Amino acid sequence: FLLAQYYNTRRLGKMNQKNHPEDAMDFTVREWMMTLIVEIDPDATVKEALSLMRRRYINSLVVKKTETNPEYGIVTTVDVCDKIIAQNRDPSKLKVRDIMTSPLISISQSASIQDCAKLMMSLKNRHLPVRDDETGELIGMISATDFLVIAETMAS
Repeated sequence: FLLAQYYNTRRLGKMNQKNHPEDAMDFTVREWMMTLIVEIDPDATVKEALSLMRRRYINSLVVKKTETNPEYGIVTTVDVCDKIIAQNRDPSKLKVRDIMTSPLISISQSASIQDCAKLMMSLKNRHLPVRDDETGELIGMISATDFLVIAETMAS
């Protein structure tokens, strides 16, 4: 609850700096993303991933690059639903690499909020890692929850 309260206060404060609700579309992804990225090893069990997601109150984990996993990946609650629950698989017997989505699709920190929403819609993704424009490194995460706050501020 406290994290959600901080999260909403931080973003609503940004909208108070603008004059009109339609100005929400003037923001970049960097201004709305969460800078917290939680990573997991591809060889961790899905059970470990689920525990980490639950303890951190998050719905996605970035899967680390390793020697045997040269690309970033992502595991989300949708992966858990589709690849564990729906298929009646045991999460303690599966590795994260078995259910992750890879290669990871990300968005530039300087992309507009509207372009980000369009990309997420076309990919049918609810979580999109954000990359630094200069280094290409992951610097944050934007999710469908962020767009709830943006839409709410547009209605103000």
